[in-house]
Amino acid sequence: MRTIFLAILFLSSAQKTIGQSRPFKLYLQNVPILSTKTSLSESRIVDFNRFRVMVDSVWKGLAFEFAYEQVATFRKSDDVSLGPLGEIPGGSEWVDLHWTMVEDEHFSWEHRFDRLKVSWKPTNSVELAAGRQSVSWATTLLLTPSDPFSPFSPADPFREFRSGVDAVRVRVYPGALSEVDIVVRPTRHDSLGDELTIAGRGMTTWNNWEVSGWGGSVYGDIASAFGFVGSFAGWSIRSESVFRRLDNDVVFRGTIGVDKRVNPFGRELYMIAEYQRDGLGVASPVEYETLLQSKPFYRGELQVLGRDEFALQSMYQINALLSVSTLGLWNLNDGSALVSPSFSYSMSDEASITGGVFLGLGDDAHTPTMAFSSEYGAIPTTLYFSFSLFF
Repeated sequence: MRTIFLAILFLSSAQKTIGQSRPFKLYLQNVPILSTKTSLSESRIVDFNRFRVMVDSVWKGLAFEFAYEQVATFRKSDDVSLGPLGEIPGGSEWVDLHWTMVEDEHFSWEHRFDRLKVSWKPTNSVELAAGRQSVSWATTLLLTPSDPFSPFSPADPFREFRSGVDAVRVRVYPGALSEVDIVVRPTRHDSLGDELTIAGRGMTTWNNWEVSGWGGSVYGDIASAFGFVGSFAGWSIRSESVFRRLDNDVVFRGTIGVDKRVNPFGRELYMIAEYQRDGLGVASPVEYETLLQSKPFYRGELQVLGRDEFALQSMYQINALLSVSTLGLWNLNDGSALVSPSFSYSMSDEASITGGVFLGLGDDAHTPTMAFSSEYGAIPTTLYFSFSLFF
């Protein structure tokens, strides 16, 4: 069944590509990475390369989205765990569309389909879609516990593409500012087996506030969520909360945040601050090892590990081409923090250069009974540069 499903999507994508003269959209990224030695890892030198082909088109009333990636990583050794850098997000999908062509100590070459979707709109207010696609139900910006599909890492400096998930999706638009979204997503994991998420979300606007809620079964656990976005005194206010029945307990996950744009010295400054209370996270370093072997961690549900986390980001536009930003993540339980200043320079409408550094602050001690004593203390100082090109 899964093979037939994949074949239909692939052949449909190939057909519409032949029948249309619309060119492919291509994306190229190169990221050299250098990290220092820590108590848990050696210094690392990595060169990460991504090439992506994207097509969005319509053929005989059907819309197609297709994205294929090849990723080549050169490294000094086979130990290249660098957090959000140099990794391909996603996994546990129902159809295996990720393959490794070469893998050795100093080089890996992988390829995958990150989008392979066909959709149909029988009316202007109804859309049906099936295949690998991007789905997001987040209302907050950095810490997004109510997104049950493929949340970004808040420290990820590259957010051009959200990882696709295998799903069947129905969207209904009752009005211009309202939406009903139903998603059925099967997943398959080597350790967890086959699981199924079925949930429906409603969103509308009330008195200039966007209000949303969803409910259903997330990996077999009954869950519901509520979110809102609005403004007060010039600040945007965002919040989302999730209640999930896990084993015999009801777990709460929630984030509240504010963001604002101001113009000091005639240039835009954008500021974000968010606080998260996560019942799936832990409050003590002695629990980290257990958490890293838990089902939510294997599924990629955890953006951070702490029970209480604070995120702060600021972005300032120095001129039309150059901007600088700083990201901070603070684990309020163990006191550790991750700080990442960065810059972005636009060479043209299609090409840009970014760079930055990750600094882990906190206790980096470890013992035979405790893998690490803080979430961010053992993260190596990591320097990266990125060249990105759309063509």
